[in-house]
Amino acid sequence: MQFLPLLAESVGAFLLLTSILFTGNWLVIGLTLAGVVYMTGNISGGHINPAVSIAMYLKGAINASECVGYSLSQILGAVAALFVFKQLA
Repeated sequence: MQFLPLLAESVGAFLLLTSILFTGNWLVIGLTLAGVVYMTGNISGGHINPAVSIAMYLKGAINASECVGYSLSQILGAVAALFVFKQLA
């Protein structure tokens, strides 16, 4: 598995959760998600959420190692966003 798709998923999850935690505004969250999916779509598929990665695995679009890698990267990005939020808020 390549590093760039894992990084893209991690950064995407970080940005999405950061927008959720800091604003809580549905429009900002939606625009962030749209932008992140647009930016990462060609790199990793733009899953950004472990539930989406699992759904894509069940559909057969990605294999098990990609699913696990993406999910762990997304969780890592979300934990990093929570850490930043706790430090700044």
